[in-house]
Amino acid sequence: MRKIFTIGETVFDIIFQNQIPVAAKPGGAMLNTAVSLGRMNVPVSLLTEFADDKIGIIIENFLQKNNVSSEFIYKFTKGQTAISIAFLDDENNAAYSFYKNYPKKRLASTQPVVNCDDIVLFGSFYSLTHEVRKQVFEFVKMAAENNAIIIYDPNIRKPHKNKIGELMDYIFENIEIADIIRASDEDFNTIFDTSIAKDAYQKINEINQTNLIYTQSDKGVQFFSNSLRKDFEVPKIKPLSTIGAGDSFNAGIIYALIKNKIKKKDINSLTVENWDRIINSGIEFATEACLSYDNYIPESFAAKNITLLS
Repeated sequence: MRKIFTIGETVFDIIFQNQIPVAAKPGGAMLNTAVSLGRMNVPVSLLTEFADDKIGIIIENFLQKNNVSSEFIYKFTKGQTAISIAFLDDENNAAYSFYKNYPKKRLASTQPVVNCDDIVLFGSFYSLTHEVRKQVFEFVKMAAENNAIIIYDPNIRKPHKNKIGELMDYIFENIEIADIIRASDEDFNTIFDTSIAKDAYQKINEINQTNLIYTQSDKGVQFFSNSLRKDFEVPKIKPLSTIGAGDSFNAGIIYALIKNKIKKKDINSLTVENWDRIINSGIEFATEACLSYDNYIPESFAAKNITLLS
């Protein structure tokens, strides 16, 4: 069976609302996506790093409980598992503070073999971080050379805007290697100083004639490819938390690719009906994640919607 690999930073999220802690759970964009997929019984591995400490043990146990392989996780002994403090505003959007103590040796676990039509998801600021950039991009490049489907989620927010100039070469490399880019309006505002979807796609298209799924929170989703363009509405809901919404959207995309048996060679010739199924799956997963304090799709949703995959 095809396999999924997500590679990125893992943190332990402590969530505050009205200055009161309301939840604490494993997090990080790629972990969040992996957990949603694990709950849907998709073979998924997380490539990441965290300490061999009490928080690290909690995270590893949580991954095992949610069917996420921890085989390729680097567990270090010098340093501590990263902590993220998330403060929810009146609309339940989060602002973050991070507390990190990494060792000099980073992301040093054995890398898996990735086969044709497997799927690799990467991105976030982690993929641009000097200390792990080589390891991350070498893995993604190997996967692309083996004809895996590569999905890139920039997930770059305003606090990193002052560093964009020095990181642009890395961002361009990430865009250039991707078969699908799923990015938010905030990402492109940070990277390209635009909040207009078609302008963002034009910038992308100058680097790589790929497929862009452009998400805009409750304002909907826009899709762009060389031959197609379509707008999608999203349900009007009152979210409990938007943490993990984009990550769950990514899980929905990947789940639809697997469920509909879409392979690498198919990506650039998909019909509008194909993209409808893919993007609406992303919207459904993201909506469910927003209706709880979890960073992933609820177990109850997964239990009702699991499809036997082969």
